[in-house]
Amino acid sequence: MARELDKIDQELKKRIAMRFKELRLETGKNQTEFAYDYGKDKQMQNRLEGGRGATIYSINKFCKARGITLSYFFDSPLFTEMQK
Repeated sequence: MARELDKIDQELKKRIAMRFKELRLETGKNQTEFAYDYGKDKQMQNRLEGGRGATIYSINKFCKARGITLSYFFDSPLFTEMQK
C-alpha cells in the first residue's frame, strides 16, 4: 500500500511535472508532436506533465530523448527555489 506524500514531496512532484512541460515547450511542440518526434506515447507525456508516472527512470529516458543530462533537468529555478 502506497503511503501518502508529505507537502514537500507533493511540491517536488508538481515541480517535476512543470519541468517536463517547460522542456517540451522549449521545443515549440505540442504534446502530440513532441511525443511523435521522440518516439513516445502522447498519453505518457500527458501523464508526466500532469504529475503522474514520473520516476527517476522515466526522467532519465526523457533526458536521453531530449539529449540533455539529469543534471540539466534538475538545474532549474523550479528546484533551487525549493531549497530556500
